[in-house]
Amino acid sequence: MQSGMAKAKHWCLKFEPIQGKNVEPLMGYTSSTDTRQQLDLTFETKEDAIAYAKRHGIDYQVSEPKKRKRIVKAYSDNFAINRIDGNWTH
Repeated sequence: MQSGMAKAKHWCLKFEPIQGKNVEPLMGYTSSTDTRQQLDLTFETKEDAIAYAKRHGIDYQVSEPKKRKRIVKAYSDNFAINRIDGNWTH
């Protein structure tokens, strides 16, 4: 599978949970009264996200995106005679 890059050029601010989740004893559902866990704020640039966090007094940690290792694949490579591993199973 070759995943795309949609929505990968934005910076996201995610909030740390303030309190743990509660387990409802009868049905086993998990719940929490901390609604900040549901928020994900997106920004165009890293500087905008940092400025927002500083402006609102939010402690932040920046995680830089990993460099993508792109492996070009094609379906026809499965049936090539000169396969790299040399195993022909068909």
